[in-house]
Amino acid sequence: MTLPDWLDRLYVAEEMQAADAHAIEEAGVPSLELMERAAEGLARAVGEAAGPGAVRVLCGPGNNGGDGLAAARLLRADGYEVDVIVCAPLDKVKGDARTNLERLPGEPPRESADGFDPALLERSGAVLDAMLGTGFSGSPREPMGAAIAAINDHGAPVVACDVPSGVDASSGEVEAAAVRATVTATFHGPKVGLYVAPGAFYAGEVRTIEIGIPRGAPAPTTAGLISGRALALVPSRTRGGSKFDSGTVVVAGGAQGLTGAPCMAALAAQRAGAGYVQVAVPASTEAVFELRLLEAMTASMPDEEGAHTPDGVDAVLALCERAGALVLGPGLSRAESAFDFARAIARRAPAPLLIDADGLNAHAGRLEELRERPAPTVLTPHAGEL
Repeated sequence: MTLPDWLDRLYVAEEMQAADAHAIEEAGVPSLELMERAAEGLARAVGEAAGPGAVRVLCGPGNNGGDGLAAARLLRADGYEVDVIVCAPLDKVKGDARTNLERLPGEPPRESADGFDPALLERSGAVLDAMLGTGFSGSPREPMGAAIAAINDHGAPVVACDVPSGVDASSGEVEAAAVRATVTATFHGPKVGLYVAPGAFYAGEVRTIEIGIPRGAPAPTTAGLISGRALALVPSRTRGGSKFDSGTVVVAGGAQGLTGAPCMAALAAQRAGAGYVQVAVPASTEAVFELRLLEAMTASMPDEEGAHTPDGVDAVLALCERAGALVLGPGLSRAESAFDFARAIARRAPAPLLIDADGLNAHAGRLEELRERPAPTVLTPHAGEL
């Protein structure tokens, strides 16, 4: 699958590892050169964020720590007071990280393998978090868990190296503690976990640092972030055009006591530029929608105790014949009749489909059914759905 050009690519850990391997093994870029360029970006970010006081660089034993060690060297060369703390036995630092450990001038790193003393961060002007990188998942081990807590309690500006320690770069999951960064300097391309909750809440400002991975690296195909380029897809309105030239959207949802969400979806479609919006709602609720929606058209559907029923499926599909998109589920309710209605529409609707709210709950444990759809399908779950 190739991502559309209006999405900015987001990487998961495996895709980033493949890009690194391509640069090193196929394009011949030395791994130390990639690390040095990453360190240059980190040092710039720390310099911009730092206040009065020493810069504290907290490193793990892997490549993320190697980036931090190289950045510490560059910051010292720029005149910053830098304390380096390695949250692991120093003899566990290997490979390119070991090379940068040996290159570090001045005060040697402090080993903090058996615990972490929060006093090490006193009077910090900035903290560089280089403990755990894109390969991390799960719960941080000690002493990194204690170091994360100390960083979050201190209050100094924090720059995270590639991804905040404790955040799963591929999913955004945070099983235990995670660093709350002011800035995350991420390398080559942004990671999924920096934009998906809860990881997004820890990332702060995300800056992408080019580190010299050449063109032709394996392209990620699994996730993307909607960019401003999507605006070019919105149909422009001409002086002689009709409302149908700007697109038709159908919203199917609503139930007694749940009329707000379909109204919001209809208004959002209009504000996004749709010229004609129809809202398919249970018959007993239609009067509410007539009062709340001044521009959208309502379509009365068969209902059972204020909820949709499968008897309305064909009527909704008829509305979809001229629609550019269908929104299914806002305010639908969890009535079994409404779930049957939603599943039948999702299977049969020919239009691009966005499934939200109880439309998603209708498909809990049944997502495989959606793979057979002939048109694009977008799911919008939060933690309480699916």
